[in-house]
Amino acid sequence: MQRRDLSESRSKEWIDNELVGCEFEDVRHRKRLRHLLEQFSDRVGSTTPWASQDWANTKAAYRFFGNERISEANILAGHFGSTRERFEGIGKSIALILHDTTEFSYRHENAKPIGILQKIPAGPPGRPGRPYFYTNCGILMHSSLVTTVEGLPLGLAAIKFWTRDKFHGANALKRKINPTRVPIEQKESIRRLENLWHSTELLGDPGRCVHIGERERHIFELSCLARELGTHFLVRTCVDRLAADGNTTIAAEMNRAEIRGLHPIQVRNNRGDATTVVLEMRFRRIVVRPPRDKEKRYPELVLTVIHARERCKPKGREKIDWKLLTDLPVRSCLDTIEKLDWYAQRWKIETFHKILKSGCRAEEAKLRTAERLVNLVAILCILSWRIFWITMLNRTSPEASPNEAFTELDQYLLDELLPDKHPPPRDPSIAHYVLKLARLGGYLARAHDPPLGNTVIWRELSRLTNFELGIMIGAQLVGN
Repeated sequence: MQRRDLSESRSKEWIDNELVGCEFEDVRHRKRLRHLLEQFSDRVGSTTPWASQDWANTKAAYRFFGNERISEANILAGHFGSTRERFEGIGKSIALILHDTTEFSYRHENAKPIGILQKIPAGPPGRPGRPYFYTNCGILMHSSLVTTVEGLPLGLAAIKFWTRDKFHGANALKRKINPTRVPIEQKESIRRLENLWHSTELLGDPGRCVHIGERERHIFELSCLARELGTHFLVRTCVDRLAADGNTTIAAEMNRAEIRGLHPIQVRNNRGDATTVVLEMRFRRIVVRPPRDKEKRYPELVLTVIHARERCKPKGREKIDWKLLTDLPVRSCLDTIEKLDWYAQRWKIETFHKILKSGCRAEEAKLRTAERLVNLVAILCILSWRIFWITMLNRTSPEASPNEAFTELDQYLLDELLPDKHPPPRDPSIAHYVLKLARLGGYLARAHDPPLGNTVIWRELSRLTNFELGIMIGAQLVGN
């Protein structure tokens, strides 16, 4: 293969697809963004100098991160557009939009340019004199990940970054009055409403969207906004709200509900051992009333409450006790099981955040300001989605074409490095090459081995890049 052919086979078309909708004031910024995303994808988890490989590219990267004309909205605009296209590509099927908030913690002597996450007491308890606090600085990110009901991530639909300094007044006000009396517009919870609105607006078909959230998403304003937008939600409740005529609560109503069925599921304890447990399922349609301080502003809602509870208290883990609220109808045990399966997909967004932090090492950046860190994290979000997408595509559609995830050079190298012991299939699938990629890192592919995870993907993709660069240099030397 000539050097020109190798370069063309190494081109990453997926990067162009994720950036096609990006718009910048300067056309050079889009070229730099593509170059940065390609560099970080070639060396997953590397620092900016390591990914850039020389001082000129490193300096250009720092200028990009610190440019006042560039924001996370510019960087992610193309990816959001691609997410919408993939959403349209699943036809009339339901899509789950998973919402969650995560923190990025950094250690800096001066926390002011980044922002303070929290102040942690340091030193032995009862220490005389003025107490000493360790200041933890960083940024927060609320992300909305679109997946199919099978768990294939289609991409991000909305992201919000902020620092606690922006809501310092609201947090101080909560210590003086009832937190429910603080307007939602002054609290961090407004980010959840903004993401709900932006993600629904982006996808353009609210009836096919089901927004999934953990307990902290159970705010009454979110339920009202979802009804206003015509979309659906399924969230875990953490508040025993008033129900019916206001003289009872959700918990009291569910305690009177009869068990509708039993559902066996497989769970793992703290040591990773799998076991099968049986959940008791209850569901009831209930009138849920707004908080007393908000009765004049928000209407009462008719929602379905699903209560899935484990019969016995287990050892080595917490007892499963889920109370879910949804505006969707639930008329049978099959409907209940379907909603439980949808809610179980919520852990996918935590996996996405794990890839972002552990795989791409977003918290190890040494940038000095929150604005620069946000631009870097936005780039790494696209790469983290790509890694997660390859992993889940291998699980949900193992017969898909390998061209979806691997270039021609990737496939050629994997075939040469790991030749097939048996005659290769006529039309190899993505599962065929993902398995070879895992074997490159020592995966034995035994019958009892766990399925391939994201760690294997992000680690071995970087190794495969090193092989590709070696092949290119060798071809260049031979050609000369």
